[in-house]
Amino acid sequence: MQDGPLPRALLPAATEAMARFLIGCRVVRIMPDGPRIGRIVETEAYLPDDAASHSFRGVTPRNRAMFLGPGHAYVYRAYGTAWMLNVSAEPAGIGAGVLIRALEPLVGLEAMRADRGGVPDRDLARGPGRLAAALAIDRSLDGIDLLAEGPLYLAPPPEPAGVLGISTRIGITKDAHRPLRFFQRGSRFVSGPAALNRGDPIAAG
Repeated sequence: MQDGPLPRALLPAATEAMARFLIGCRVVRIMPDGPRIGRIVETEAYLPDDAASHSFRGVTPRNRAMFLGPGHAYVYRAYGTAWMLNVSAEPAGIGAGVLIRALEPLVGLEAMRADRGGVPDRDLARGPGRLAAALAIDRSLDGIDLLAEGPLYLAPPPEPAGVLGISTRIGITKDAHRPLRFFQRGSRFVSGPAALNRGDPIAAG
């Protein structure tokens, strides 16, 4: 189950394509008590020209990781309470990223349960703040290369993702009309309202 990091050469060249590509890939968190691994079932793309993106107004100390080359972690705190994991998605100097919105837990569930306060397994990593808590992700991981061995990395999918759904993004007000949220159709680990999760089917990749 715990393979090495995803080869960088496999990453698509554009943010939206990466958001689709990452569905089915795994997030691997290496901890002293063992690995915690989840399969990505939901993402959102934040493009270079996107008013909803943290990178829209340029580089700041908070968002600098979005301007690294593809495959780096951008970790920030939302609403002062929850950490969020993003993957930088464009060539160095261009700010864009993919928010990892939900995971299907695969390995290390006991540790995830302990950190998530005994919630049902379906809710361990169903939502970006929840998944960061389940995998013990915080600002200390901001900027690390997710395509190299380390405390947090992306691993290839164990099987093809199949048919995905597409919808508008969740919880934003700017550029809210853009269909840039992708998810594994039929997965019980996907977050968001049922109306959005009936989004139009698209091919993976």
